[in-house]
Amino acid sequence: MPTNILMPALSPTMEKGNLAKWLKKEGDTIKSGDVIAEIETDKATMEVEAVDEGTLAKIVVPEGSQDVAVNSVIAVLAGEGEDAKAAASSAASAPPPKAAAAPAKPEAKADTKPAPAAEARAPEPAKPAAPAPAAAPAGNRIFASPLAKRLAKDAGIDVSRISGSGPHGRVIARDVADAKSGKGLKPAAPAAGAAAPAIAPALSDQQVRALFEDGSYEVVPHDNMRRTIAQRLTASMQTVPHFYLTIDCNIGKLLAAREEINAAAPKDKDGKPAYKLSVNDFVVKALAVALQRIPDANVSWTDAGMLKHKHSDVGVAVAMPGGLITPIIRQAELKSLSTISNEMKDFAVRARNRKLKPHEYQGGTTAVSNLGMYGIKDFTAVINPPHATILAVGTGEERAIVRNGKIEAAHIMSVTLSCDHRAVDGALGAELIGAFKALIENPVMMVV
Repeated sequence: MPTNILMPALSPTMEKGNLAKWLKKEGDTIKSGDVIAEIETDKATMEVEAVDEGTLAKIVVPEGSQDVAVNSVIAVLAGEGEDAKAAASSAASAPPPKAAAAPAKPEAKADTKPAPAAEARAPEPAKPAAPAPAAAPAGNRIFASPLAKRLAKDAGIDVSRISGSGPHGRVIARDVADAKSGKGLKPAAPAAGAAAPAIAPALSDQQVRALFEDGSYEVVPHDNMRRTIAQRLTASMQTVPHFYLTIDCNIGKLLAAREEINAAAPKDKDGKPAYKLSVNDFVVKALAVALQRIPDANVSWTDAGMLKHKHSDVGVAVAMPGGLITPIIRQAELKSLSTISNEMKDFAVRARNRKLKPHEYQGGTTAVSNLGMYGIKDFTAVINPPHATILAVGTGEERAIVRNGKIEAAHIMSVTLSCDHRAVDGALGAELIGAFKALIENPVMMVV
């Protein structure tokens, strides 16, 4: 009996992916462990290995197809002794996949005609009395798919506030994604006797485009990475109460230590040093050790209770075409500066080529975002849940300071700690950034 090859779930949150490339063709013999295809997720391109053996009888989903649902059939494998043509016929009834070129057409039409879902929702505010609210008192039942309910709960959104675009107004997963970015979200019900606050609705695609002259812009469709970044960070700013703590650090001793360590690095036969430390490597190490010294800040918030982490797993934001990704230095408090440096160089190269594996960028207990190389003096970063903190690092520069009543020059670096106020209070955040300052200004203390 033929075996269906299914679209794999390459991460716990993956629902769809793009089938970037087939590495085998119909009629090829497949062995267990053979790499048969490349799948693009929102963050990386990953290779898919065959589990069973046989002949690739039929490719159901051609390469270049986008938004292929997890667990949908992408190919059919004929077992040993089976007729490949007969096995291929079993895939004849499979629905056609969404081709990569398809999104370009709707985008082109969108300039003149709104999407059907937008048409369906746009008139709702103008109705004096919609039938749905009238039916609500009979049990107050909310029609939503199980997946939509779970996604809404994870995003901290009341599912009753989401406008449904499914059959009979049913809320589906797409509606939750829209609600995260502010679209299709109804105002919260006011308390008894209180007037409902006026909430300005988000501009629709058509309303935004109407503000600009036709032909004065180009529509660049969002890829999965940009959509995911938009959804996660919008949800973060809407559901995580941020506050910020900024402090200046004197990195004179750090720069001297870095120069001395790099000069003493062993070299291979080609004269290439075994490592070359950056300021960011010291930042990662200092933040990791600081979290161990202030363990109450090394946490993640959940509704059921606080997750207090034993190790400091520090994510480091890496810019890549179309967005950014945060590979994680696991147990950074236990690693040497040279190990952190070499791990980050490897992560950065593979991140830009979208070759990171999900476990290399998912999770973590905190993160570092460094824009110092761009000359940015200071900035605030958005927390990436489940983290409770993120450290924004500015450039190190010579500034005038007062020491013992005299003005002198010093290398100063400003850092800003963003904190989730549910998990890290102001005093606790101040303790953490104070511990970081003590370590970054006296780097020898990182190894004590």
